[in-house]
Parts: sequence; structure tokens; C-alpha cells
Amino acid sequence: MAIPGVPAPKAVTLQSLNGLFAIYKKKGPTSADVLNTLKETLLKDAGVKNTNPKKRKKQAVKIGHGGTLDSAASGVLVVGIGNGTKMLSTMLAGSKKYTAVGELGKATDTLDAIGKVVEEKSFDHITKLDLEEKLKTFTGNIMQVPPLYSALKRDGKRLSVLLKQGHVVEAKPARPVTVYSLTLQEFNLPYFTLDIECGGGFYVRSLVDDLGKALSSCAHVKELTRTKQGQFTLDEHTLQEEHWNLEHVVQALQSCPGSAENKEGETGPKIKNIKTSNCQGDVEAV
Repeated sequence: MAIPGVPAPKAVTLQSLNGLFAIYKKKGPTSADVLNTLKETLLKDAGVKNTNPKKRKKQAVKIGHGGTLDSAASGVLVVGIGNGTKMLSTMLAGSKKYTAVGELGKATDTLDAIGKVVEEKSFDHITKLDLEEKLKTFTGNIMQVPPLYSALKRDGKRLSVLLKQGHVVEAKPARPVTVYSLTLQEFNLPYFTLDIECGGGFYVRSLVDDLGKALSSCAHVKELTRTKQGQFTLDEHTLQEEHWNLEHVVQALQSCPGSAENKEGETGPKIKNIKTSNCQGDVEAV
């Protein structure tokens, strides 16, 4: 029986969590929408009312994500909880991996399948060898222009929001990004599948768009899945939506050295530690 004024055991556990874990983001919702659903689910599981859902202060639990995935993309989304939200800034510089399906012959305004087709070109002249040779020019340290429809901001507002509001938006200047590996997995015109490992700030949509132009055609991303972010992999670490509960989060939670977890006298759940070099990932994506 609950005692008035005394938090339930699950609520105490939830509010004591500090660290990182990964969830699976499906296609459709934004990363922010997914995070809100996760938070509401955990609060309900712990029997805690979210009295100020739109206020950052005096929240029952602090939670954030460290790598935006477009609504059309799926895969690994790293989440920080409690003091773990402070670790999310370290997710800027680390490596990430994607599997992307591109479609040749059509370009869209968003550079992915949810956008409006703005150009069509022939693609039957492109061979598998042509594509593999062009991939070499997009490997290593390269310059890349981010998409107009992106999470990047101007005057505090996302470029994608400004575009939807009818504002004229100029492309951001090209910036240095790193591609560690880029391989062609499947080739079946007009479609091709790439495996990509890249650093922070890299956009797969821009890569596929640039690749189409380099092949004297055009292209857009048809499907995109993030398979790894930092130390978190799609197959081994992500919690599916049916496992978005306190028990599974406690089991999956990882903390970086230096956190206040598990010090003598603390009552929070035991949490796995990870090496400092692994406390990395990325924020910008796709």
C-alpha cells in the first residue's frame, strides 16, 4: 500500500537513474516525438504524474537524446537520462553507421522519399563499376553542403521549419566532414544500397544527392537506417518499443566513468560502466 507523501519504489528508481541507453526509432515520428512517448511511458510505469510536460524545470525525470534522426529514418537513437543528459554533448564527435537505399533518376526537395520530386533524369547509363568508382571520391575527409531541410538553425529556428513557413532559406556553406568507410552492398537500377560509417555532422541525404549529380543523373534517399551510434548498435543494444519500461531501461543503462552512480551509500540500481573512449556518438544525422 502506498504511503501518502512517500514516493513509490519504482518512482525512486526512475528518479535515481543516470546514464545512457539506446532505443529503436521507427519510421514516421520525429526524434522529439519518440522521446516524449518514451518519457510518458516510463513515468506511467513508475506511477509518476508528469505535471509540467512543457517545462524543463522541476521535471519528474530529465531525459534527452543525442542524435537527431529524420522522421523518415529509423534505427538507433541514444537517450540520456538524469545526469546522463550531460553526456549527450560527447555524442557530437563519435562515429556512426548507416544503411541507406538510394534511388537514381529522381531528386526531391528534402533529398529523401517524403519530399516533392523536383527533377528527373535518365540513369540507365550508370553501371555498378561507375557507382563504386564515384564512392571513392566521397571517402575520407571531404567538404559537404548540409540539406536545406535539416535540424540546422538560423536565428534560433530550424531551417526545415523556416522553409515550411514560406521563408527563403539559403544553403549553409560547405563544411568538413569525415567518411570512414563507404561500400556498395546492392545494385539493382534504379536502386542501390550503401553501408556508411561517418563522423559527426555528416548527412547521408547530401551524400546520395551529390552522388547522383556526380553520376550525371540525380538521386534521393529512399530508406535510411542508423545501425550504430557510438558504442550502441542496432542488433545488440536498442530497446524495442514493447520494452520501453523501467525494468528494461535499468538493464540497458550504461554510465561513463566519473558519474555519481553506485557510490557507497547510494540506493540507485547498479549500472554498467563503459570506457571513456566509448562515450561518444553524434548529434547531427541524415
